Amino acid sequence: MRWDHLGDTPSAPADTALFGADAVTTRTFDTPEFRGITFHEVRARSILNRVPGASRMPFEWTVNPYRGCTHACVYCFARKTHGYLDLDTGLGFDSQIVVKVNAPELLTRQLASRRWQGAHIAMGTNVDCYQRAEGRYRLMPGILTALRDRANPFSLLTKGTLILRDLELLTQAAEVTEVGVSVSVGFTDEELWRTIEPGTPAPHRRLDVVRTLGEHGIGCGVLMAPVVPFLGDSPEQLRATVRAIAEAGAVSVTPLVLHLRPGAREWFMSWLAHHHPHLVARYERMYAGGAYAPTWYQRRITRQVHELAAEFGIGPAHRGASRPIPRPSPEPSQGPEQLTLL
Repeated sequence: MRWDHLGDTPSAPADTALFGADAVTTRTFDTPEFRGITFHEVRARSILNRVPGASRMPFEWTVNPYRGCTHACVYCFARKTHGYLDLDTGLGFDSQIVVKVNAPELLTRQLASRRWQGAHIAMGTNVDCYQRAEGRYRLMPGILTALRDRANPFSLLTKGTLILRDLELLTQAAEVTEVGVSVSVGFTDEELWRTIEPGTPAPHRRLDVVRTLGEHGIGCGVLMAPVVPFLGDSPEQLRATVRAIAEAGAVSVTPLVLHLRPGAREWFMSWLAHHHPHLVARYERMYAGGAYAPTWYQRRITRQVHELAAEFGIGPAHRGASRPIPRPSPEPSQGPEQLTLL
């Protein structure tokens, strides 16, 4: 395993290494939820990651306390990053989890630096901050506390229900800065979920998160991702998913068609050949031009979802944008009043 020269790319020079081999502790836990999983605890040298200028992402900075993800989504684009450590991008990505155990203290220090200008920070854009490992390592409360204390704007994207544990911290942060929360639900088909996202909470449980956040005054958007060609894109499936999203009280729904980058593509196609061999040739044709489905297909899905969203009373959101928590105005007759959410 290669630790010494770990940067953001395979060619990162030694002086940009994020941590050294002497800072790594490997652990396993003999409990049902972590059986078969290896955790590599590291002390990172930096936790704020700058997004490359050529990226399509609408944000410049990210925080990723974990690498690898027990959600085990077969399509996850972040699989390739495990190759930078000479780790397997298939089962290794699902079961070899890198934990940056000093992430909260490191972020606290970096946010206090005079060089930091308070830019928006996106989380959950690489792997999920609220995957199962977070239940043991509890890195996110310290991270959210650091962001709250510096009034630094941020957004979160998750498939994990564990975010509700930190509801109070989220509402406290929202009182002093812009906070965006989105939950990823690409489909409500339970048969598809069990095979393609085997380590995630069920779609209806994720929508319960959306509902609960809304009930506590936190407007939550849904990233409808991925829309899976030929398996989750029929008009009936799209309608059922958007209807469920609307019933959960989502403030927005943003569709994103499955994309297959190197690392994820090979693992996904292997899964497809096992579970849906009749679709392999169709996928090879659809993704012959690269990682993304044809533009005409993406536009068709986007149009259908937006039409359904309008029908069910929710509007599209700009993809990847921060979704601020609304702050209700106080009653004029009572004077200023602080909203209590818990």
